[in-house]
Amino acid sequence: MNKNEFIKKIKDINLIKLLYVIAAFVFIIPSIVYFVKNKTVLGFKKEFRFLLNDVNTLKQTIAYLIIITILISIYFLIIKRRKELFKDIKSVIIFILIISSIFVFTIPMLSSDVFYYLGIGRLNGEYGQNPYYISMAEYVDANPDLDINSDTVMLQGYNSYWAKTTVVYGPIWTIICSIVSKLSLGNIDFGLLVFKLVNLTIHILNCCIIYKLSKKKIFVLLYGLNPFILLEAIVNVHNDIFMILFILLALYYLLKKKNLVLSVVFLAIATCIKYFTILLLPFFVIYHFKNEKALIRIFKCIKYGLFFVLLVFIPYILYIRDFTVFAGIWEQQRKITKSLYLVIRQFLPGYEKIINYALYIFIYCFILKNILFLFNPKINFKKEMKYNFYLILIFLFVLITNFQPWYIMWLIPFMLYQKASNIKLIIQTGLISMYANSVFLIYGENWRYGVQFYLILIIGMILFYLYNNKNKIKKHIKNIGGSLFG
Repeated sequence: MNKNEFIKKIKDINLIKLLYVIAAFVFIIPSIVYFVKNKTVLGFKKEFRFLLNDVNTLKQTIAYLIIITILISIYFLIIKRRKELFKDIKSVIIFILIISSIFVFTIPMLSSDVFYYLGIGRLNGEYGQNPYYISMAEYVDANPDLDINSDTVMLQGYNSYWAKTTVVYGPIWTIICSIVSKLSLGNIDFGLLVFKLVNLTIHILNCCIIYKLSKKKIFVLLYGLNPFILLEAIVNVHNDIFMILFILLALYYLLKKKNLVLSVVFLAIATCIKYFTILLLPFFVIYHFKNEKALIRIFKCIKYGLFFVLLVFIPYILYIRDFTVFAGIWEQQRKITKSLYLVIRQFLPGYEKIINYALYIFIYCFILKNILFLFNPKINFKKEMKYNFYLILIFLFVLITNFQPWYIMWLIPFMLYQKASNIKLIIQTGLISMYANSVFLIYGENWRYGVQFYLILIIGMILFYLYNNKNKIKKHIKNIGGSLFG
């Protein structure tokens, strides 16, 4: 390669990076315009408004689809040319930090959850109320002398969609919210910025742990520059990114440090944010004692199971009075939105109770799987993580009644141990959800449009699964044809 060719190559590499930076800036322009005009996010209501104004919804949707398509296209180009673009992991992390920092300055136009997080944190940390037993709306309405206007964090939370709901998360998340809201000093704009900076920090930590687990830049890039992750974790500030952090730490201490105690501790912390991570506990314990006999494995499962329950219970001591502490969780599960059961309600009314049968079948299969795993003399971690991936996939898209697109982030820790077609499917599923969200940009967030969202997501997943496995499918068809006509 001569000097001119080398210079051209360097320019091409820098151009790809620059294009992603420019596309990220274009994405945040509506937020900058909104903030310049209004000077505050106080009073901002999440109505799936990408341009954050009263522009025709179809025009907003078209603008959104164009920009995310550009972001996704450049993202895949970066993945494809990663060896040319990044010489080492340090350069990868720095670029991810630059891109992610841009999204910090985007108003959460597709979710108001962060205002709820800050509000319950303020209710707990500043006003000394137990958010598992009293909602923001109940507290404010019962105290007419409260000067809520001077506490814009509480005011914004009071006007949020979830204001009448007690906490629907585990106690560790409530503690995190209380700390962040304390740092906000009661100012909603500063509070939002602090929360975004905290999520940015968690995002970078996740990138570092993913590299420590995989030793491959591609996994860091697939996660760190993913437009879906940037949208849901940085723009919309969802707490699932914290859960990913603690699952990754649990995996790190299980696999790299061989420290089951710390692994179970981190898994318990993750469970005290969102409860689904308890599904991983039997797998972690049995794998750690894979060289032991079945009887010893059973004893260890009981021992570490009790240890796990104790760890989960300890932070609840701060809040628990009775079993109604879980009322918010049951309230969350009773909601039917953007899920299979909304589709059933729409097309097969009266059959929603099928969820009970699906839950029983899942529990039976989960128990059976772990019993078989318990007595398996030859345990392969990567192989078992593939099974766990399908387990969580079923849990997400079949069992959850109140499915939300950011739950797809739960699949990220499993990505490191999947075959190429499953890795592609995880990434594609998150990106499809960004397009499926366009339904709400056009029509607004109404429960009935959740049917369209879910169908777009599932049909897209099926098509991508078939595409990713096309060679295998062709081979099976050829074999079937050969056996029938051979």
